[in-house]
Amino acid sequence: MLTRRVCRSYIHLFRCVTRCRMEEQKEVLNRLQRSFRSGVPLPEQFRLAQLDALLKLMTENEDQILAALHQDLNKPKFEAVLSDIEMVTNEICFAINNLHTWMQPEYVSKNLATKMDDCFIRREPLGVVLIIGAWNYPVQVTLSPLVGAIAAGNCALLKPSEISQATEKLLAELIPKYLSQECYAVVCGGAEETKKLLENRFDHIFYTGSQPVARSILQAAAVHLTPVTLELGGKCPCLIYGNLDIKAAAKRLVWAKFFNAGQSCVAPDYVLCTPQMRDDLIPAIRATLESFYTSEPQKCPDMARIVTDRHWNRLTEMLRKSAGKVVMGGESDQQDRYIAPTVLVDVQESDVLMDEEIFGPIMPILTIETLEEGIDFVNRREKPLALYVFSDDSKVVTTVLEQTSSGGFCSNDGIVHMTLQSLPFGGVGASGMGSYHGHWGFETFSHRRGCMMRSWVLEPINVLRYPPYQESSLGWLRWATTVKKKGWGCAVM
Repeated sequence: MLTRRVCRSYIHLFRCVTRCRMEEQKEVLNRLQRSFRSGVPLPEQFRLAQLDALLKLMTENEDQILAALHQDLNKPKFEAVLSDIEMVTNEICFAINNLHTWMQPEYVSKNLATKMDDCFIRREPLGVVLIIGAWNYPVQVTLSPLVGAIAAGNCALLKPSEISQATEKLLAELIPKYLSQECYAVVCGGAEETKKLLENRFDHIFYTGSQPVARSILQAAAVHLTPVTLELGGKCPCLIYGNLDIKAAAKRLVWAKFFNAGQSCVAPDYVLCTPQMRDDLIPAIRATLESFYTSEPQKCPDMARIVTDRHWNRLTEMLRKSAGKVVMGGESDQQDRYIAPTVLVDVQESDVLMDEEIFGPIMPILTIETLEEGIDFVNRREKPLALYVFSDDSKVVTTVLEQTSSGGFCSNDGIVHMTLQSLPFGGVGASGMGSYHGHWGFETFSHRRGCMMRSWVLEPINVLRYPPYQESSLGWLRWATTVKKKGWGCAVM
């Protein structure tokens, strides 16, 4: 009886906490909506001030951010600075430097009937947006979208990942200290809180994470017809074919694959190469792994850890079930949440490692005989977030580029394409929808409003379009509004 009472007490407490958090969510959302309707985040100077405050948050709290990332993922300082600190600060500075230009109206071409009018596209903020972050780069994937949201003049509600607990707590503490509490807020919690949060109406939802959760978000967004940006993942292939510098290729491949212990949505998920290339590549990978992480990588300070026991169990179970042959690594330690950088060969397409995105320090190598076979292999699967090809032959690179589809593409390296602010970053198909970074983030959180400012000068001519309709008037109107076809490759005005 006592046990039942205790259970009922815990259930009651849980319901009270959940109800309280729901009320807090609603309160916060109402505050942000009032601020947006009042026009608080619209002025250019306000946006610049908030971006500058976010930059101060990053620079003044770098040590705290690094400590939180180390606590969550044992992330080496070098990797944390590159992927979480620099990526965000560069994004902020790029937005500050270009915001005035981005905000200007974009004038468009006109036909004869509108020659006297001003016709332009005006970028306007969407309203109150929800940004749901991920745990693998918990600062970058939460704050980089925020940069675009601020630049576009929105209010924003941030939901950091509860899996990276130290970073979640730090962001919840810092954001209110540096940014306007009228316009920006952080809510914390797990799956239940997120589910309740999604019952509210937002003007845009930006989500970074897994495909199963993305489906739930789309369903919730559909109730309110809310537009959604999804930054997901997928199995990013690395096709190695033709002549190339094997040692250099091994270094770039190993760095991209095992950066953050392989917990990157753009990490090379698997390698496709010929049997001969595999035999040449394996010794180079082995030498590179020892060079990067020493002969005892578990003791190396440059090797990150798996984020939770649950994720560690998932990876080790995949490794246990795989029919591939482990040629490097394979060791693991649950107490340390450590998995050694692992390479497998003789992996078949039907292997458990090929069922879903690995998202860990495990690299399967599959063999192909021809470039066409490799391209066909890639095209049989879902479109990846990134696709990599290593080759000194420009024809090989161009062929792969032209005959495949992916969110992003990079030849002879991995991951680095996403660090350039002038390139859009996003998925296609199952790897996501929409894009951000730089100007693309500003565009994602903006409504492109088509505007026509008409004058009264041509009113005498408007008689042509008014009833009673005349056949002769129709001919004149068609002449004034029809787009004329020009020669192939010529611009049509």
